[in-house]
Amino acid sequence: MRLSELFTKTSKTIPADEKSRNAQLLIQAGYIHKEMAGVYSYLPLGKRVLDNIAQIIREEMNDIGGQELLMSTFQNKNIWEKTGRWSDVVIDNWFKTKLLNGTEVGIGLTHEEPIINMLKPYVNSYKDLPLYIYQLQTKYRNELRAKSGIMRGREFYMKDLYSFSRTQEEHEDFYTKTAAAYQKIYKRLGIGDITYYTYASGGYFSKFSHEFQTITDIGEDTVYLSKDKKLAINKEVYDDELLKELGLNKSELIEKRAVEVGNIFPLGSKYSDTIGLFYLDKEGKRQSIVMGCYGIGVSRLMGLLAEHFSDDRGLVWPQRVAPFQIILVSLGDDKKVLEEAEKVYKRLTEKGIAVLYDNRDLHPGEKFSDADLLGIPYRVVISQKTVEKQRLELKKRIESKSELVTLDQIVSKITRD
Repeated sequence: MRLSELFTKTSKTIPADEKSRNAQLLIQAGYIHKEMAGVYSYLPLGKRVLDNIAQIIREEMNDIGGQELLMSTFQNKNIWEKTGRWSDVVIDNWFKTKLLNGTEVGIGLTHEEPIINMLKPYVNSYKDLPLYIYQLQTKYRNELRAKSGIMRGREFYMKDLYSFSRTQEEHEDFYTKTAAAYQKIYKRLGIGDITYYTYASGGYFSKFSHEFQTITDIGEDTVYLSKDKKLAINKEVYDDELLKELGLNKSELIEKRAVEVGNIFPLGSKYSDTIGLFYLDKEGKRQSIVMGCYGIGVSRLMGLLAEHFSDDRGLVWPQRVAPFQIILVSLGDDKKVLEEAEKVYKRLTEKGIAVLYDNRDLHPGEKFSDADLLGIPYRVVISQKTVEKQRLELKKRIESKSELVTLDQIVSKITRD
């Protein structure tokens, strides 16, 4: 991509109506556009980041046997009435609307009921199970106060997976595998060392559910963490009984603010029984199906990464999620410089390296400032000086000094990192 062709522009002005750092940076850098409170559009650069995060999640879900699909946003009122969750008293953040014929429908905020109903024609025997089904989809929740930029919105992008097991033991085995897969995701995103497996409220399904909480000063939750055991307890379930059960000493725990970046939740058989999804065992007897649900907010993760990986000059994306690996900057209008820049741009892209080429007619300072704001991991500069020395100027976003290197050295470094 060439910056001269990108319709978005950077801005030096901090959005006056945004208090969260992630939204300020992402709007300034041209990654997102605010439509209204709690609702954002993802512009070309932002879409690439969102897709990169989603792909990491997709790979790890596929690795544990997940099957990806895409379900409808419109929700059938009748299905939700069966479980009692259509009521605004039970779920108070529904978005609902009516079709022209007067039929009331919901706007998807989660998909337990519809995915159970969808499986009824396909699951009959013990041979049809277990199943692990997930989607990456936009969800809608009527939050009273949408805040924290893209970390808590009325419209957000998430991964939700649903497991269907024959026995409690089979369910627990997959539950453990999913927890490990989540930790791999956070490690690949660069936040593994500050993200903790966290005990939280299980509601009426089980004693506990489990969250994954990333330690950060901007967090909405309070957790008590054990660095030695690499786990935490959400304040909502923090008591002496749980501490004893986990073998934790209160004096060794540290109170921290944190952001929930994922959750895994045992559901038992309540929903599947109510909607009528069962299986026949080897003896032909009807048995209940044990369910679990597993969520990760993709757009929330993008907001957290923007906050965590940034400095006073702008964003500092990890290489695995950055929209491009290199921002290529040509300086001046010298013919040899421009020709060399085109050659380098072509060679890097042929090597499979994602390059954003800043070919705009601007002063060097403006280009460097934008490169820092955009947060691309590596900056490669081509100037009269580099052409004369038959080298390229390479600088990592997080470092202050640059070095003169060959094209082969750049390719080697990028592919190695």
